[in-house]
Amino acid sequence: MAQPKTDIWQFEASLSRSLMQWASFNIGAGSSMTARKDHFWRGLGAQCAGWGLVNAALAWFGLHRGRQKSAEEDAHTPARQDEERQTFARILWINTGLDILYVTGGVALSRTKGKDNRFWRGTGVGITLQGLFLFFFDLFHAMQLTELEN
Repeated sequence: MAQPKTDIWQFEASLSRSLMQWASFNIGAGSSMTARKDHFWRGLGAQCAGWGLVNAALAWFGLHRGRQKSAEEDAHTPARQDEERQTFARILWINTGLDILYVTGGVALSRTKGKDNRFWRGTGVGITLQGLFLFFFDLFHAMQLTELEN
C-alpha cells in the first residue's frame, strides 16, 4: 500500500488545533455567561466553560501526544501510519456514538429538571449544544480518516 497523502500526526495536530479554538471560544463565552443574572444563561455558561476546559485538555493532549509519537523512529512508515489512522478513526467513531448520548441527555435534562427551572434548562441546552458540535466534529474527522484508509 502506498504511503498516504496525509500524515496522521499532521491530521491529529490539525484536529487538536481546531478543538483548542472551539475550547477557547467556549471558555470565554461560557465564563461571560456565568456572570449574568438570568439562571438560564448561568447554566448554559457553566456548561460551555466546563466543556471548554475538558476540550482544551484533550486538544493539548492530542498536540503533545502527536509531537512525541511523530518523533519515534517508525512514525512515518506506511504500516505505522495505517495502524495509527485506524486507531484514531476508531476513537472518533466511538466518540461520535457518545456524542449522541450527550445530546439525548441534554434534551432530557432540559425537558425534565429544566421544565420548571431555568438553570437546569440552560444546563441541558448547554449539554445539547456541546454534544451537537462534537457529534459533527467527530463525525467529519472520522469520515476523513476512513476515506484516507481506502
